[in-house]
Amino acid sequence: MKSTSYSEKTLDHFRNPRNVGTLEGPDVAVGKVGNPVCGDLMYIYIRVSDDRIVDIKFQTFGCGSAVATSSMTTELVKGMTLDEAMKVTRNDVADALEGLPPIKMHCSNLAADALHDAIKAWREGRHGETPEPPKVGEVPSSCGLPVAKPPAIEGAEVLLGKGVYRRVDDPKAFVDKRVLIVDRGKPSVDVALDLTNYTGRVIFMSSTKEPSSKDDPRAPLKRSDVKVIYEAEPIAVLGEGEVEKVRVHDLNENEDYELFIDAVVILE
Repeated sequence: MKSTSYSEKTLDHFRNPRNVGTLEGPDVAVGKVGNPVCGDLMYIYIRVSDDRIVDIKFQTFGCGSAVATSSMTTELVKGMTLDEAMKVTRNDVADALEGLPPIKMHCSNLAADALHDAIKAWREGRHGETPEPPKVGEVPSSCGLPVAKPPAIEGAEVLLGKGVYRRVDDPKAFVDKRVLIVDRGKPSVDVALDLTNYTGRVIFMSSTKEPSSKDDPRAPLKRSDVKVIYEAEPIAVLGEGEVEKVRVHDLNENEDYELFIDAVVILE
């Protein structure tokens, strides 16, 4: 299997995640885990009755594989006893998804850890606690370290200042350039819209689906000159001394392709 290929089952759980949401009440415990390197964060909510998981939900802030592993974990353990659920491992989740790319196996396959954290919280008597969702750029991890960066993109740090930007101080520097904006929430949308005043070649890329609500922060992109690519992940920035192109993984087609650009903006 290629390091960036996903199984059809993984893609299905990304596109149609099961058990998304939160749970509340005195019979609910919450587990949380984060990866301070790649920026994935997961919450697992379990409702327990007679030492059994009778309901389970998740919230995940991360890439497609993080969503898929969270979704599959909830499917696997719903109805299990706590002892049974504690035995579910990352490998079990990956096997149930018919495999994960090796590059994602240890970076984004964290849902089993969040589940175990929820069970531990229940057994320690920490019931009914509902964490407040993190703000963009303020994502805490389970190890107490701040997650300062979103999911890592190979080569981005090497080419930082050579076509890779973590912030846009002078939009005039992008005049007539082919610019890729990686989706990092509303701030990245604002940057994309602003850069259309300086170049007609702005591309916005998001790993999630096209917004269906006008309240989605990406909705204004539909009425702009920005070219938007949904359900795609930039996985590498390439170039000899400066940015020349990005390698992209298409989550719909489960294929990689290369996109030639002059600059890429990956906001911190």
